[in-house]
Amino acid sequence: MKNEKVKINKKRGKRMLTILAIIFGSIVLLNLFSLFINQVFFSNELDNLAPYGELVEVNGKNMHVYSMGDGEETIVLLSGFTVPLPSADFGPLMRELSKSYTVVCIEYFGVGFSDEIVTPRTNENYTEEIREALSVAGFSAPYILMPHSGSGIYSEYYASKYPEEVSAIIMLDTTSSAETSINVPKFVYSLGKVQQAIGLARPFNSIVVSSTLGIKKENGYMQTEVDDYTKFMNHYYNDTIADQLLRLNENIEEVMSMNFPQDIPILKLIASETAQGKQTGDKYQNAHMDRLGANAEWRVIEGNHFLYHGHIEDICIATTTFCKIGVIRKRTPKYGIQFSLKIFTFHSETNNKMRH
Repeated sequence: MKNEKVKINKKRGKRMLTILAIIFGSIVLLNLFSLFINQVFFSNELDNLAPYGELVEVNGKNMHVYSMGDGEETIVLLSGFTVPLPSADFGPLMRELSKSYTVVCIEYFGVGFSDEIVTPRTNENYTEEIREALSVAGFSAPYILMPHSGSGIYSEYYASKYPEEVSAIIMLDTTSSAETSINVPKFVYSLGKVQQAIGLARPFNSIVVSSTLGIKKENGYMQTEVDDYTKFMNHYYNDTIADQLLRLNENIEEVMSMNFPQDIPILKLIASETAQGKQTGDKYQNAHMDRLGANAEWRVIEGNHFLYHGHIEDICIATTTFCKIGVIRKRTPKYGIQFSLKIFTFHSETNNKMRH
């Protein structure tokens, strides 16, 4: 009896190993098949897409600068991390803001239609690249910087180093410079490159773009922007982006060590989901405002981290009110600055949860 039980257990063990081997083999074959399809049929799908704006030369590489409007003040939109095509992502917001302002979207190296680059993704390099791109494209300071997410760190660095070039910063749910983030192991980014090469996410990206991110015609996007964004989703990950992500805490710590100019007004617009988060609620936001000084304040807009995907009216009302109230530095031919700040309360019919 004992020998029979041993034989039965061995058979079960062999059967389980066989099943596991079949499952593992199937997964490997599926990935190899997906890799083949992705590389053979889709590796060149971006080649026929034309930049929305102009490509300017910065440090021997092409950087994409996209602009709209001809207003007196110039708003510079800076995208958050892992946004594959900022020029499409900001499309509806740019069209609305351009009714009153000159609006410029800078696509960092490694993003959208801009080239990849091996230069370290430091605060200094980002800032100098932004300044050079704007200058070559024909724009002149001072600027209203409008960063989203992690680009808030670069904006604070820019303002700290060149305060005469920044008239104000309107932050879109930006990362705090008052504390560092969680370090993500480098191998995670390597896995991201492998996953992208295989292309297993490709069938789901159109759903993510429309349903999860809200990039759709109902939210003011043109069909071309939706289609292009979806295609770039399949190719956005590269070594330039990986270096940007890996240097986040290093860049935060550098900005922490700098004194932020106390005469630059700040309006931080925070998504309600962020404001209600355990790690990103009142304590997190107030610490950020304290670091930026007395001329910084924040408001909450209903929505998720990508609040400009569906709440453009609220953002534009806040921006217009902020600018009209007298916080924007007035241009003079010699960069002379006239500055005044008045406290205001932003009320929107579509947003009853905004608060200090």
